[in-house]
Amino acid sequence: MHVIKEEHGRLFSIDAAEKQLFSGIALRIMKILAERESYPKDIANQLRLEEQKVYYHIRQLEKKGYITLVRKEERGGALAKIYALSSPAFFMKFGNFYEVKRVPHTVDMEPFIHNGMLDAKIIIGSPNPHGPEKARSRDVTFAVDLALFLGTFLNKVEALSVLEDKDVHSHDLSGNLIVIGGPVTNKVTKMVNDKLSVRFDAKKNIMSRKKVYKEDECGFIAKTDNPFSKGKRIIVIAGKRYSGTKAAVIAFIKNFDLVEKRNYLIVEGLDNDGDGEIDDVRILE
Repeated sequence: MHVIKEEHGRLFSIDAAEKQLFSGIALRIMKILAERESYPKDIANQLRLEEQKVYYHIRQLEKKGYITLVRKEERGGALAKIYALSSPAFFMKFGNFYEVKRVPHTVDMEPFIHNGMLDAKIIIGSPNPHGPEKARSRDVTFAVDLALFLGTFLNKVEALSVLEDKDVHSHDLSGNLIVIGGPVTNKVTKMVNDKLSVRFDAKKNIMSRKKVYKEDECGFIAKTDNPFSKGKRIIVIAGKRYSGTKAAVIAFIKNFDLVEKRNYLIVEGLDNDGDGEIDDVRILE
């Protein structure tokens, strides 16, 4: 949750948690006034309390600025003071606001996105020959697309978050990870493959509990616990070949609502405009 304020055309944000600031009679009075304006005698009748006790809490709330006197009206032969909330919401600030470029989006990508910041490393395969098969990865463009998309949900970026798999050391695996590419081009995918609910078999086909997918255009997005670090998570975005990984990245961006909710997606890339390049996906599982 974020609290946003605008000053002189600039946006400022502070991370917040929703908590009740009141309890007991004061809270019950605030809830009544949140629904409509009222006066002490009417509030006392609703709460079945002594009017004097309600008056005491009304005075305390008014003194602290939580409620305000909006007018006086004659009710039952007497002049009644009508009160309303000063604001529909209140919050207590202990830290400082920081400047943001946009109003933060709300996404369910914990723990990868936390408090408007990316809390994960993105790991891509190296474009240079590496690994037992001397493979070259072409997935760097997907990392750019993915980073641009994730950036729309971030308030700020404090550190570079992209690593090539050949440069990954054990300490780099201790956090949340977003891994792009299959086990041939990305050694981290190979390391976690057996932990995934959707994985690559010995022939590099994509295997779920339901079916084996052999088409080059097939890819998947899978989430799992990080086997290298307790309490951390991993997302693998990969395909059988380059086209399959591209399909998985497109699925991540175009079907993000499903990515948020599910542990895995298996997709097939489609060439809708006939130019020989994948531009859309069909969800298989």
